[in-house]
Amino acid sequence: MTAERRLLLVAACALVDADGRILLAQRPEGKSLAGLWEFPGGKVEPGETPEETLIRELEEELGITTKVACLAPLTFASHTYESFHLLMPLYICRRYEGIPQGQEGQAIKWVRVRDLRSYPMPPADEPLIPFLQDLL
Repeated sequence: MTAERRLLLVAACALVDADGRILLAQRPEGKSLAGLWEFPGGKVEPGETPEETLIRELEEELGITTKVACLAPLTFASHTYESFHLLMPLYICRRYEGIPQGQEGQAIKWVRVRDLRSYPMPPADEPLIPFLQDLL
C-alpha cells in the first residue's frame, strides 16, 4: 500500500488553430515545473465541471472565450507525482473567440503536432501527445 496522497483534478485543453497547430503555454518562473510547456487549463474548483474550468481558465490565462459545446473530451492523463496524484482530462477545442495571448506573463506558442516532443513538458502531459498525433 502506498502512502496516502491527495487526488488533484485538473482540466487541460488542446486548443487547435485553423492551421491545425496546438497552443502550448510555458509554466512561469516561481511555479512548480517552471519552464516546461503544457496544455492550457487548471485546477477544477469545488462545484465546477471540467468544462466550466476550461472556459474560466482559457479566459483568465489566454483572454479567449469558448462554450461547453466547443469542448470535446479526447483522453485523460493519470500521473503520480511525489505529493499528489494528478487526474487530467484533455479536451480539444477548435472554436473560440479572441486571439490567445498570455494574460499571466507566460509565453505561448503554436506548435505543429509533429513538433510537440521538441518542447519539454511535465510528465503528465507527455503521454497525451500520441492521441493528438492520431487525431491531427
